[in-house]
Parts: sequence; structure tokens; C-alpha cells
Amino acid sequence: MSLYKPSQKVLEKYANVLVNFALGGGTGIKKGETVRVVCPESAKPLYFEIYKAVIKAGGNIMSAFMPDTTKEYNFEKFFYENASDEQISFVPKNFQTGMVKDSDHQIFILSDSVVGALKGVDSSKMMKRGEVFKPYMDLRNKKENAGKFTWTLALYGTEAMAKEAGLSIKDYWDQIIKACYLNDKNPVLKWKEFQKQIDGYLDRINKMDIEKVHVKGTDVDLWIKLTPKSKWIGGTGRNIPSFEIFTSPDWRGTEGWIKFNQPLYLYGNVMKGIELWFEKGIVVKSKATQNEKVIKDMISTKNADKVGEFSMTDSRFSKITKFMANILYDENVGGKFGNTHIALGNAYKTCYKGDSSKVTSKQWDKLGYNESSVHTDIISTTNRTITAYLKDGKTKIIYEKGKYCF
Repeated sequence: MSLYKPSQKVLEKYANVLVNFALGGGTGIKKGETVRVVCPESAKPLYFEIYKAVIKAGGNIMSAFMPDTTKEYNFEKFFYENASDEQISFVPKNFQTGMVKDSDHQIFILSDSVVGALKGVDSSKMMKRGEVFKPYMDLRNKKENAGKFTWTLALYGTEAMAKEAGLSIKDYWDQIIKACYLNDKNPVLKWKEFQKQIDGYLDRINKMDIEKVHVKGTDVDLWIKLTPKSKWIGGTGRNIPSFEIFTSPDWRGTEGWIKFNQPLYLYGNVMKGIELWFEKGIVVKSKATQNEKVIKDMISTKNADKVGEFSMTDSRFSKITKFMANILYDENVGGKFGNTHIALGNAYKTCYKGDSSKVTSKQWDKLGYNESSVHTDIISTTNRTITAYLKDGKTKIIYEKGKYCF
């Protein structure tokens, strides 16, 4: 468990944001609803405040409180190094299905007492394990698409995580506090004000009839094709914090190449110097200067060689100014040029104009929404220009020098 503990006021505000803003798509939970709270031991102080906030709001708790990984007790690494193929493929079906059916919301707290706990583990085993749980993620996504389930992710910093990012634990938490508006008198109100700003941009970009976008820079020349039903979304509390605007494209229209200047932390490993080349929507070549095998194993997972998300973050909105060695924060980093990123793997069906709950699997496939057990965001903070190509033949720059231009 982390030795550092934020102030009681900060923890209370944090829990209030997660329970009474982030869930419910920015409206909070309702009396009688059930919240599944997934939290490791290292984040126990925040877990208790979330627990109290849910009870005070009239909700029910479905707890998933997990022991910390330590050098002495490394549960996951032992599992992957000793489990048979049958054990890796095992899942308690009724238990997983029941969790989805019985929960209205989920809060997932990211917190690591030890960084790199899975270093050296065969990454292909971890990919296989992820595929085992895909049917239950599909069930949860179906419930979400029907408007009956919401979720959010949040970060609880530890000394180990701060050290990995090259920050002191105080500086690490300063980033969390600033990014989540926890230094504001009323963080929930602040988030609602930000949501209005994002909604204004979303309203404008969704009125454009964009056929495709061209991402151009010294380290990228990439075309992304949108589906006729692609919708840009952002905010809504799904991640705290989240400053990005993103969509899920037609994977078949991805062409070109892209490099990423930010490290990727995945499955207990750090990947650096990632480069991807696409032809007809598929990754045909990949490189990395560090842990290349892990990225290649991830890409070899079914449909993880296709784009499921395209995103851009305005430097004026993001409150994150430092590398955090955590994908939740790093995909929302600001700085001079904001950030642009793609995610390999699963598409977000919430990025659909219309009632996504009525779309069949064949229709999703026809539209080009990718389906995978993997969703891996890879980020760059370099200067890039994004040009939208409209269906009427016109073009418009929508992102330049780290800022939205629409």
C-alpha cells in the first residue's frame, strides 16, 4: 500500500466527482442503482470515500477489492508462468454474466504498488487471457449501448508509479489534482462547465459531413476514413480526466504510416519508438525500439491490427502537462501541441449516429466498426495538422498546432 495519502478533502472531492458526475454520463448515480467498484489495496483511501459517496447517494455497492501485487506476492505473474492453457482459458461464466446483469455502473481505479510486475511474462498468454473475457465485455457493451450501464476510470497514484514517470509522489498527485479539478471549490460544477465547452465543439464537428481525415506531420502521413454513421464524442465522464474528442472510423480506410513519440505502458511492459504502416486498413509492418515482441503479440491478437479509434486533444483544455506513465493520463496529455492518437483494436459503438442498440453484428461489420478483445491507445505529442475531407469535395483544417480549428 502506498505510503503517501492525499488530504481528506481531496479524497472526498475525488469520490464525489466519480460517483456524482462521472457515472450516469455526467449526471451521477440514482437511488437504488448498483455500482461495481474495482479497486486495488493501494488505493484503499479513495475506495473508502467512493464507498461512502455511493451509500450517501442511495446506491448499492458491488465490491471488487483486490490485494496489491508485491515482490513477495505477485499473483498475476505466478498465474501466467504456471497456468496451463486450460486454466488460462477458464472463466466463471455465471459469475461474469451475473456481474454484468446486476450492475448499473462501474468505477475502476487504476493503481500499481509495483510497476512492471509482469515483466518477462510471455505476452501472448496475456493476449489469450484477454480474449477469454471478450464475450462478457460484449455483454457489458451491449448494456451500455442500450443506455443501461455507465462506467468510469480514475487513477490513484503511488510512489512506484511516480518513480516510473520520473516524478516525486507530490508532483504526481499535483497532476492528478489539477487534471481532475480537485483544487477547485466545486469540482463537479467545474466538470459540468467543461462538458458544455466540449459539447460545443462536438456539435460543430458532428455537423460536418466528413468522409475522411488526413493526419500530416514530420512523423506521420496517415489517412483515416470515417463511416457514414461515425459520430465524434468526448467527455461524458467515461474517464476522469478526459479532454479528448474522438471517433471510431471505418477501419478499412486506414492508409499510410505513423510514428509515436510517447512510450506505451502495456501488460507490465514499456514499449518505445513504435512505428506502424497500414495498407487497406491493416497493419502490414510494425517496429519498436523497446519491447517490440510485446507490440507484435498485441497486434497479432484477432483484429488488433486495425484501427478502432482516432483521437485529438486540444492543448488549451488538457490540464495534464507531464508524462505520467499511465495510459489514462498520457492519452489526455496537453503541452505545446496537445496530442493525437489512435487505438488499435476494438471500436467504440457509442461513436455511432443513431440507436446503436438496434444495430446487428452484420451491420457493424458492414460499416467497418472493428471488433476485438484489444483496445490499445498509442500517443504522440508532436506537431500535426489534421485536414477533414468533406463529402461535398471541400477541405477544412480541424486541428493544427495542438488546437481545434472548428
